[in-house]
Amino acid sequence: MPVGHDAHRWGTFRGERTLVVATRTVTSAVRILETLPAVLRGDDRVTVVFAHDPTSAFGSGVLDLLHGAGCRVMPWEQLERIAPDLILSASENIDVPEGHCPVLVLPHGVGFQKLVPDSRGPRERLSGVVPDSLLESGRAWLAVSHPAQEEQLLARHPKVAGRTLLVGDPCFDELLASRESRDAYRDALGVSAGRRLIVVSSTWGPTSLLGRHPRLPASLLGELPGDEYLVAAIVHPNVWAAHGAWQTRVLQAAALDAGLRLVPPVHAWRAALVAADAVVGDHGSVTLYAASAGTPVLLGAFGTDAVPGTAIHALAAVAPRLDPDGDIRHQVEHVIHEHTPERYAAVAQSAFAEPGQALPRLRAALYRLLRLPEPSSPPPSALVLPRPDPPASPVTSWQVITEVEGIEQDHVPSAVVVRRFPAAAHSGGGTGASAPLFFTHLACSDGERDRRLVESASVILAHRPAPNAVGALRWIQGTLERLPGSLLAASAVRHGGFLIGLRDGRIMEAAVTGPELDAGLPAAVVYACLRAGCPLDDAYVTLRIGDLRTEDVVLRLRPSPTPSGPR
Repeated sequence: MPVGHDAHRWGTFRGERTLVVATRTVTSAVRILETLPAVLRGDDRVTVVFAHDPTSAFGSGVLDLLHGAGCRVMPWEQLERIAPDLILSASENIDVPEGHCPVLVLPHGVGFQKLVPDSRGPRERLSGVVPDSLLESGRAWLAVSHPAQEEQLLARHPKVAGRTLLVGDPCFDELLASRESRDAYRDALGVSAGRRLIVVSSTWGPTSLLGRHPRLPASLLGELPGDEYLVAAIVHPNVWAAHGAWQTRVLQAAALDAGLRLVPPVHAWRAALVAADAVVGDHGSVTLYAASAGTPVLLGAFGTDAVPGTAIHALAAVAPRLDPDGDIRHQVEHVIHEHTPERYAAVAQSAFAEPGQALPRLRAALYRLLRLPEPSSPPPSALVLPRPDPPASPVTSWQVITEVEGIEQDHVPSAVVVRRFPAAAHSGGGTGASAPLFFTHLACSDGERDRRLVESASVILAHRPAPNAVGALRWIQGTLERLPGSLLAASAVRHGGFLIGLRDGRIMEAAVTGPELDAGLPAAVVYACLRAGCPLDDAYVTLRIGDLRTEDVVLRLRPSPTPSGPR
C-alpha cells in the first residue's frame, strides 16, 4: 500500500500529503471519481488512496467500480492505523475513525432534499448530513451548492453552523458545458433527425417513480409511436445495488423488448439527460438537474420523503404532473410544446449558485484543508461529457397502424400514414383502427425470438439487407413457405430499394426517397393498399411516418420471379 507502516520503502511517488477517499455506495464513489481527477491533476504532492466502507445496504458494485477505474483500495480496517491529512467522501454515513484530520463531505446529489432510513437506528434522517458526533468534533465540513442549503441545514441541524463550504455543483456545471454536444449524444443514442427522446428518471425507494409505477416505461413505449420517439430510463444506482442488474432487467423486460434504452448507472446518465427532449421524473436529483438545465419535465411521482423548503419542493410546485392512466402521448406532446427554457429559472437559481465555478471552488477548499498552496496551473473548468454507449438492440416486433388517405377515382391513394408501436408494450388502445380506412397489422423481424409473435405476424421483415435482388427473392420465398400465416415478406436490398413478396406470389419493388428507412415502412404501405383494395402496379404514394416526416414511395410490380444464381 502507498500508506501505512513501511510504505515509504516501496512507493515511487513521495507525496507531502495523504488524501483518503472514503466510499460507501456507487453513487458516492462516482461523484468523487468524476471530480477529483480535474482538481488534483498533475500534483505529485498529494497521495490518494481509496477506502471502502462495506456496511451499506447499497454497497454492491463499489469495489468493481473502483478497481475498474484503477484505484488502489485500502482495507477499511487499515484506516484506523494511518494518519491521513484529509478524508474526502460523498457519503455522509461513513464511520469515520477517531483522529484529527478534517473530513470534507460532498453531496452525491443536489443538496439535502430527501429523508432516508437511518442505518444506525429505526428513524429517518436527512440525506447528506453527517452524524452529530462528527460535527461536534469540529472535523466535518459539508459542501453546499447554494447558500440557501446552509440556511435549511441550520433550521434542522444547528450543529452545522460554521461547518459548510459553498462549492457549487460540478455535475450541473458539466451539464451546462455539454449542451453544445447535444447532437453528438443524440446520435450515439440512436435519436435520428426529427425524433424525440423521452427520458424516464427514477430515484430509489417505494415513493420513487419506479417504486410507484414500475410499468411506466413500457406504457410510454406502448403509446408513443416508435418512429417518432425513443425512450430511455435513468435508474438510481441504489436500485441497481439493492436489487441487482438481473432483477432490474427482468422487471423491465417488456420495456426492453420494446426498445427501452436502459442507461448504465455510472457516468452515461448525464449525456442522456443533455440529449433529452423531455424528462418524466420524480423527486430525485436527476429531475431537478433536467429542469434547471431548461428541459421540459413531467412529474410521474413525488414522494413524501422529499423535504419541504428545498429546491426539489419548489420544482414540484410548478412542474406539471403526469397522469399514468390518461393519454400519455398527449401529455408528453403538450409539455414539450408549452415549455419555455426560462420556466424553471427560479428553481435553478435556488439550487445552484455561481454555475461554472464548482471545480475551482472545490480545488481551493481541498488545498486549504490539506494545508498546501494551490498549484500554479489555471483552475480547472467543467469538461464536456463523453458520448454514451451505443443504443440498445432494435425492436423486432411492431404493431403497425396505417391510414389510407385521398383515394381517387382510380383507387390510388394520395398518402398512407404509418405509425408503429413496439408490440411488446403496445396495448392497442387509441389507434383509430375502427375507422373505414384504418388498418392494423403485426410486423416481425426474422430476428424476433418469440416464435408465437412470428407465427402470428402478417408481415415478416428481413433484419438486415440482402446483398442483391436474387438474395432478397430467395429469402422472401423461403420465408413465405416457412410461415404460411404471413401475408407479406419484405427485405431491403443492400444498394438501394426494397422487395416485398405477397402470399399470391407477386413481387413488388419499392423505391423510397428518404434515407435510413427499414423495410417495415414500405411494407406497411403495400399492406394498407392491399387492405383498401388499391392497385399496386406503378403506384406513386406519399408515405407519412406519423408526424415525423414525409417520403415518396414508388411501387412497381415485378415479373414473376425465378431466382437463380448466387445468394
